[in-house]
Amino acid sequence: MDRVSSLPNELLCHILSFLTTKEAALTSLLSKRWRNLLAFVPYLYIDDSVFLHPEEGKRDRPEIIQSFMDFVDRILALQGNSPIRKFSLKCLTEVDSNRVDGWISNVLARGVLDLDLLIILDSEGDDHYLLPPKCFQSSTLVSLKIDGGIEIGWVAGSIFLPMLKTLTINSARIDNFEILLHALPALEELSLFDVIWNAQGVNISSASLKTLTIYDIYCCSTLSFDTPSLIYFKYTGFVAKDYPVVNMKNLFDARIILLLQLQRAREPDEYHWFDQDVALRYSNVWKLFLGLQNVTNLYLSPGTLEVLSRCCESMPVFKNLKSLAIKSNKERGWQAMPVLLRNCPHLETLVIKGLLHHVTDKCGDACDCISREDKGRSLTSCPVKLLEIRGFRGTMKEMTMIKHFLVYFPCLKEMNIYVEENDPTELRVPEVSKCIMQMMEEYNKLSSCNVELL
Repeated sequence: MDRVSSLPNELLCHILSFLTTKEAALTSLLSKRWRNLLAFVPYLYIDDSVFLHPEEGKRDRPEIIQSFMDFVDRILALQGNSPIRKFSLKCLTEVDSNRVDGWISNVLARGVLDLDLLIILDSEGDDHYLLPPKCFQSSTLVSLKIDGGIEIGWVAGSIFLPMLKTLTINSARIDNFEILLHALPALEELSLFDVIWNAQGVNISSASLKTLTIYDIYCCSTLSFDTPSLIYFKYTGFVAKDYPVVNMKNLFDARIILLLQLQRAREPDEYHWFDQDVALRYSNVWKLFLGLQNVTNLYLSPGTLEVLSRCCESMPVFKNLKSLAIKSNKERGWQAMPVLLRNCPHLETLVIKGLLHHVTDKCGDACDCISREDKGRSLTSCPVKLLEIRGFRGTMKEMTMIKHFLVYFPCLKEMNIYVEENDPTELRVPEVSKCIMQMMEEYNKLSSCNVELL
């Protein structure tokens, strides 16, 4: 017997858990020692593509699909009632939905802890797999991931998931989301990606939730958050029409990436059927940020900065904010930057990814784009000590901005400048690189701040 085969069953099963279930099943051909081990493997990874792609052209597709379903039936029958920790099911073909229901019911009855489902049974995309109610009735399930355009519907009293801590929903249609959340008393992490809401307004309410990630391209009309224990919040999506409730009083880290159609954001009156809706949405964004006012670390995308320029007068004071990171580009403006910096009275670290931005006559005094009497006023009241500039390209415009920061940030002690690594920059030209280095040396001499090009 070889050394591996002489290992204890528990260790061999652990090794098999790193393979797809089909690969693990093939190990039974090695020797008698491996023949029945699959019956005790607590991790099953079922993927119909493992069956389809290697064998395409050799057999008819219906025959391959039937072979796949029979394989899953045999595996589950082989395992009997043995405990199972994780069941991952990926079906992208016309598998019998009743068979899928049976597989899910089997592992739930055996006390599965982690259930990962990616199911697309209709190749035309017209019909969606309706998740069976049993998926929401388990005393052991800790993690549930649903993906693939699955239809999700439930009624009050039909959900029993007292141990569920992590829920991920991707590309699914959802009804009555509040009913689900109210039935998850232990939920700590919620991720929602491209969810199609079958309701105008959505209320995400959970007293236990600590981490919330949303990628929402199918924007609902109103969006509320009653999540007093939330620590981490990442929101990517179009601006909702309203944010009636935003309760995130213990929030520590937030990343806000608002999506927008640039021309409509800047000139909504040009789109007569859309102008009032745009104005209403952007004017209500302050409600979202009011709920974020206790955050310690905050990241804002270029689109978010552009949207905030429409509601500067309502910008809250971020009294706990220590670290602010913004990303900028030539298509988005900095009109909101002066107010933002003035409303961060305890800011210590400022990170700017990309100094170049869209210049307008309302650009503000945070930059050096336009000559003005109140030049640098918002910077002089900002207590930031560390400034990180990322994506530096070695242009004179950037150097002018850097000097502007050195002059007007009164508490600045350290400035770290990171060169752009993904695209060619001006610094590849020896003469430019030499000039930039000389200017950096001069900046260090003129300022008490330590400037480093990294």
